[in-house]
Amino acid sequence: MIIHEDALLDFIKQTAEKKLGGFEQTILPVIDTYEDQENTFLSLYKPGKTIFLDGFRTVDPLKILFYMPREKVAPFAQNTKKRIVWGVKACDLEALAVLDAAMLHGDFQDPVFKTWRENTVIVSTDCTEAGPTCHCTLMGGHPYPEKGFDLNLSKTGESYALTIGSEKGEDLLHVMQSVVSVKEGGLFPKREIDRNRKKVERQLIKQNKELEREKPYRSLKSSPVRRWKDASATCVGCGACTNVCPTCYCLILNDETRAQKFVKVRSFDSCQWNGYARVAGGSSPRPKMFERFRNRYLCKFQFMKSNFNLYGCTGCGRCTDACAGEIDFRKVVKSINDRVRMEVAG
Repeated sequence: MIIHEDALLDFIKQTAEKKLGGFEQTILPVIDTYEDQENTFLSLYKPGKTIFLDGFRTVDPLKILFYMPREKVAPFAQNTKKRIVWGVKACDLEALAVLDAAMLHGDFQDPVFKTWRENTVIVSTDCTEAGPTCHCTLMGGHPYPEKGFDLNLSKTGESYALTIGSEKGEDLLHVMQSVVSVKEGGLFPKREIDRNRKKVERQLIKQNKELEREKPYRSLKSSPVRRWKDASATCVGCGACTNVCPTCYCLILNDETRAQKFVKVRSFDSCQWNGYARVAGGSSPRPKMFERFRNRYLCKFQFMKSNFNLYGCTGCGRCTDACAGEIDFRKVVKSINDRVRMEVAG
């Protein structure tokens, strides 16, 4: 199925203003300028804002819509609004799979996260360019979604090809067809989509060529302390990397009970903060910065892999962009992981 870009934007507008499909919120990437630099951020639909569904991932991770920086978890009133999120990229979908594994599988299911997931429709889009720190290909990913979406949009000239990924996506397509023109696709759009996808993938492979590393990542754990001290030399422990990471979900639960009103509030915590995991007696399992720094890398490449059979890094590159110490995540992984291998081989 094919929809023209103008028809798609018209449908998004009508969905937001008329609440088509019962959607009470329409969230999508918009262009904003900060310090003379344009970036895309997730935002509620507002007339006049510049919508940008293409390009690469937004500055803020999709995580913040499902696992919020601060949220009341008890008492929990299931009054979440039905919403639709547009322009989600493959790296964020891969990250959402990690959060699903942590929050929805096993004996305990997080009721807040579950409710947000059930009330959200995700419309993803192919990346049409690669950001300077993007490296999904290093993690075995691609700059286009293959799963995890309800409906996917692939740019073909001035139109988008539609791919259904779930019953939610099929329902959304029916609503779309009742409002705007949606045409049958053909072989030509498929060829153009494949060509566009390969172009962006080649760009990613080229820009990350010198940062390719050996797998699996067992060498990270066996690397000597001095390597981690060197790698973390400029780290200030601000926690920016964990806040923007789409898979980090460490939390701190605060008791905000007043009088007879019982209240528990969940907030983001960070393994990079000095007080992380500190016990009542004041002791900390990782009192030094390089120890906390190392823990984050082991979490992404070993702990999450062991727990969920998924890597905790999806190659979005947000942590590198946010780092006050200008630490490139890719370079740290390569230098530590590969150097240990070279030393063993030598």
